[in-house]
Amino acid sequence: MNNKLQSVRGTHDHLHKDMYNYNYIVNKVCAISANYGFKQMSTPIFEFSNVFKRTLGESSDIVTKEMYTFKDKGDEEITLRPEGTAGIIRAIISNGLTQEMPFKAFYHGPMFRYERPQKGRLRQFHQVGVELLGVKKEQADIEVIACAKQVLDELNIEKYSELNINSLGSIDDRQEYIKALTNYLSDYKNKLSKDSLTRLDKNPLRILDSKSQDDISIIKNAPKLSEYLNNSSLEGFKNILEGLDNLNIKYIINDKLVRGLDYYNDTTFEFITDKLGSQSAIIAGGRYDGLMKQMGGTDIPGIGWAGGIERLILLSTINEIKIKHISIIPVGEENNNICINLAHKLRNKNISCEMSYSGNLKKRLKNANKLTSNYAIIIGTEEINNNYALVRNLESGEQEKIKLPEIIKYIEKKLL
Repeated sequence: MNNKLQSVRGTHDHLHKDMYNYNYIVNKVCAISANYGFKQMSTPIFEFSNVFKRTLGESSDIVTKEMYTFKDKGDEEITLRPEGTAGIIRAIISNGLTQEMPFKAFYHGPMFRYERPQKGRLRQFHQVGVELLGVKKEQADIEVIACAKQVLDELNIEKYSELNINSLGSIDDRQEYIKALTNYLSDYKNKLSKDSLTRLDKNPLRILDSKSQDDISIIKNAPKLSEYLNNSSLEGFKNILEGLDNLNIKYIINDKLVRGLDYYNDTTFEFITDKLGSQSAIIAGGRYDGLMKQMGGTDIPGIGWAGGIERLILLSTINEIKIKHISIIPVGEENNNICINLAHKLRNKNISCEMSYSGNLKKRLKNANKLTSNYAIIIGTEEINNNYALVRNLESGEQEKIKLPEIIKYIEKKLL
């Protein structure tokens, strides 16, 4: 047994560089979504299990295989959230916000699913997402998709992705299609993969999403969902496509795109890439009219999307901005207080600085370079007696004597 302490399989430590990238993504999405009127909110990372079991579908992979569920000390069944939408809906109902429509929410945070870890897939992962409640019209679908597209544009990911879109139709449309699909697939029971054979009884739509080559060949000749859409669903989908055309947002109609959650109806979409192996979806979502009613609230329509932050980081080119930084080096412990006082004044001027306490001068300067400091301020007894500090430009190596009372203005001029 390896006694070395390690993180749990499928989890990931976000170190300082990772956190810069994480915050960059979150802040970018937050700013873009705010321009669309989405306001930030946050829900707990765990909920009563019913919140997810009732909404994601008892036959979905998330509920049957992937949820982290446990009993707490009060013998309540609790689940770490596997996705964000159900928690947002629960929060709207719990806080009596169903009259405040339309309701636009932006969120981010960790999600948890027990899956096989691989590139772009973790057991604790992080998502950004938006939800738009209370608008049935196609303009809401167009707006939500446009927001996702702008996120990818501004992260320079758009060139690596393409928008796949489909319509599942109304709940009645879908039920009629499921009957036809089940009848078709029943003739191939002896050829379907093991997973698809299980799904045939519980959720046949998911078979359309199968990666098995045998299943794919069978699905090719399956009835098409578009043939079962009513006129209203067809007209709505046509309006959405025209709206995307109007915004010059390119798309591919993918009639096999069904998504893995039971609450989707009408519009479903994914921005996919071929740069992450089998994990092709970067941002994905769809319409979930009826979900709030299913959870015990009023019948309010909704649409939203979520994107995996780790996947966005893997695809985006983030140029880390180097913060201008000062290292202050006291030579001799008796000079520590003067240097601490100087550091305090610089920080109050919003200038990043760090004290160097150990090692000889050569070692301290080497550490200042390691910190990518722009300047090192060196203060020893001789400097104090003569009322100046040595300021070394760590890029050029040039060094100047600056009067102590003038040091802050000098640094401000150089850095700001």
